Amino acid sequence: MWKKPWLLTQQWHDVVFLHWPIQPHELQQRMPKELKLDLYEDTAWLGIVLFKVKGNRFRFMPPIPKMNSFLQLNVRTYVTCRERKGIYFFSSDVSSNFIAQITSIGHFLPYRYAEIICSRKGNILSLLHNYRNTNADESFHVTFEPKAGEIESHAFEKWLVERYHSWVRGQKHLIRIDISHMPWRLQRVNACVETNTMAPFIKRSIQGKQPIAHYAKKKTARIFPPIFEI
Repeated sequence: MWKKPWLLTQQWHDVVFLHWPIQPHELQQRMPKELKLDLYEDTAWLGIVLFKVKGNRFRFMPPIPKMNSFLQLNVRTYVTCRERKGIYFFSSDVSSNFIAQITSIGHFLPYRYAEIICSRKGNILSLLHNYRNTNADESFHVTFEPKAGEIESHAFEKWLVERYHSWVRGQKHLIRIDISHMPWRLQRVNACVETNTMAPFIKRSIQGKQPIAHYAKKKTARIFPPIFEI
C-alpha cells in the first residue's frame, strides 16, 4: 500500500487505546448493513482511541496553519467488508473547528468539533473531552501514565490495533479510508477513566468499567484518498 499515491500524512503522538468487551447485538444494529462485526472469540469490542495529531499535511505541500496540529478522539469497533478487516467509526471528534468545518463540506467525512484539552504533569497525562449538540452531550475524562518499555504484542493486541482500513457513514455513501504505517510498538499504561458518556447508545455497558489499555508514543501514517464503497 505504501506504493499507492497517498493524500495526507500525519504524526500521531501519545496514542492511547482503550477497549471494552461488548455484546455483538449492541453494536451491529448501529452499523451500516454492508458491514459485519469482526469478533474476537465471539466478543465484540468498543474502542476509544485518543491522540494528538502533528505535522498534518497534504502530499507535496507544507503544513497548513490551523490544520497541522490538533487533538482527536475516535469511538470505533471492528468490522469486515468484502473480505477486508478494519474499523468502523461511530464518531471522530477533533479539537479544531476548522478541520471539522472543512471535512464536513458536502457531508464527506463526519468529523465533529469538540472541546478537547490535554494536560501533562510529569509522566501523567489527563485528557478532558466534551462534545455538545442539541440531542445529547458526550463527555470523556481519562488520566493515564505510560510505563517504560515495549510489550510483546500477541494475537489479541495485533487484532485490536493492526487495522489498515476504516469505514465511515457519509450522507449518501459508505466511505472507506485506507492508511499505511509501520506495525505498532505498544507499551503498558495505567489508565483511569473518570467520566465516559461516549457512544450513548451503549453507555450502560461500559459506564463505570475500566478498559483494557495500551499506549504508543508516536506513529507516522499515510492516509489515502477516500473510496466510495457502496
